[in-house]
Amino acid sequence: MPPPSSSPDADPTGFRVAVLGYGNQGRAHALNLRDAGATVTVGARSGPGARLAEADGFLPVSFDAAVATAELVIMALPDEVHGPVWSELEPHVPHGCSVGFIHGFSIHHRRLAPRADLGVILVAPKGPGPTLRSRFVKGQGIPALVGVHQTGDADAEQHLHRWGTGIGCARAALIPSSFAEECETDLFGEQAILCGGILALMRASFETLQDAGYSDEVAYIECIHELKQVVDLLYAQGPAAMHKAISNTAEFGAFVAAEQLDSKELRGQLQSLLHDIQSGAFAQRFAEDAEAGHPWFNAKRSAHDDHAIEAASAKVRQTMPWLENDT
Repeated sequence: MPPPSSSPDADPTGFRVAVLGYGNQGRAHALNLRDAGATVTVGARSGPGARLAEADGFLPVSFDAAVATAELVIMALPDEVHGPVWSELEPHVPHGCSVGFIHGFSIHHRRLAPRADLGVILVAPKGPGPTLRSRFVKGQGIPALVGVHQTGDADAEQHLHRWGTGIGCARAALIPSSFAEECETDLFGEQAILCGGILALMRASFETLQDAGYSDEVAYIECIHELKQVVDLLYAQGPAAMHKAISNTAEFGAFVAAEQLDSKELRGQLQSLLHDIQSGAFAQRFAEDAEAGHPWFNAKRSAHDDHAIEAASAKVRQTMPWLENDT
């Protein structure tokens, strides 16, 4: 893993950056870059994001106005709107500017193709926006996968390092990668573990205890609430240290369960998820659902929000109101 960048070329002071969108990632990038000395303009449509940007001391403007004098334009918008936004925005982007992406999805899946004179770069922090911001404020950082897809007439490599340094990721590591690698591995990690697999396993375990007659609150505590304590150990010290921190009974049971759950069927399902991502089938379904107004997505969201886990979660969290600020 490469060391943090210390090149004078990586100094973000005076770097003219347009951040388009002010969600979790956009806000963190804008605030960190501003604190690092960059000249940041926020492009945001009227709404909660624009109001939050104003509260943070920015004067949000239209996308066209935001990019007018930028050296770097950061696309901090949802992946599914990159194409339509870019088709209207591109004529206003200055010659030799770099276009920056936080995720490899829209470039890898050809949702847009910036013109030849523009740099196309990737700085993908490996963590959510609030974590990127909180680590920066503490003088720390989180790693980012980085890459140059297109140099054009821009100082693309320099822009990449000024961006990665400005948001604090160079304090940890700027890991050389590509749009394809970041996109495919990020989607797989989200689906197999972080956002899909872990929730599916938690729900199945919760329902198993529920069906066996145990209370919803106890099932929630045992299968979901306690997860953070184990994840914190994994995050800070790794799997071996986590095993050393738990009881012999828990560790013995972990090995028993691993032998039962890690089956050929599971490996096959994981391979199927990866193939779905690599083939572009997942991206195509996502695009088609978005174009139709997200009917499948919204139905799944509603069903997920109505699960008994949510009621149990609310009851458990009511006993610990301080958890609201423990993020």
